[in-house]
Amino acid sequence: MHIRNIHRYGYDFPKLVTAHPALADHLVNTPTGSISIDFSRAESILEFNTALLKHHYDVRYWKLPANTLYPPIPGRADYIHHISDLVGKGIKTGLDIGCGASAIYPILGNAIYDYKMVGSDVDADSIASAKDNTLKNPAIEIRLQKDRSNILEGIILEGEKYDFTMCNPPFFSSQEETDKVNQKKQRKLATYEERRNFSGMSHELWCNGGEALFVKRMIKESVNFKDQVEWFTSLISKKQHVAKLEKQAKKLNAEVQIIPMQTGNKESRILAWRFSKETTA
Repeated sequence: MHIRNIHRYGYDFPKLVTAHPALADHLVNTPTGSISIDFSRAESILEFNTALLKHHYDVRYWKLPANTLYPPIPGRADYIHHISDLVGKGIKTGLDIGCGASAIYPILGNAIYDYKMVGSDVDADSIASAKDNTLKNPAIEIRLQKDRSNILEGIILEGEKYDFTMCNPPFFSSQEETDKVNQKKQRKLATYEERRNFSGMSHELWCNGGEALFVKRMIKESVNFKDQVEWFTSLISKKQHVAKLEKQAKKLNAEVQIIPMQTGNKESRILAWRFSKETTA
């Protein structure tokens, strides 16, 4: 984890239960005698992350509808910390593309670094929940992307300036691929139930072409907003996608950085690109 990520030092479960008593029903004893939760159960993950938000970030209200994506807070915080390294100190303005029902990146960006944030999503129900979760935070605005063929167009408004955009794109190309990955995870967790240990609606988990095509579209569209955004960024879950996406960005005369990330045993990376203000499409 990032050096400034407070979750790298482990979890104080008694304090987390004090902050969020509902977590108590999800605690288990590990074979080594320590306290943890059952990470094969999505509902346990939800209560755990709710407790983290309350205890560490003073987020008093955070509700998610059933079957939406339950975002792991430590990994989400890591992305925010790497964004801070990229854009430097000071009050910044950011855009989270695909904020989902949780609006977790806008919430953490504001809670950790006092960023002003905009979150966008294509799903009206997710937008309603995201607005509910950020209702009392004037530093966060949630916008509906009405045209699914666009990513930035219609969200970045004329005259707006952003220090960064961020995105956790749909990883999978189909429901079949999602189910296959879930089966692999269940084998690793030594569970074989017909359920996912991660939740999420279809638009959160998959899209045609998966993350590679989604980010390629975003790179192409980003040229039109080069004068309004300093850094465009996206998580890339699959290492094999990096080279082609980096090539795509450089083909459009963008400066590119690849930022490695690791949370526990999970390796990922951030693709970041920006354009000289003289760059033309």
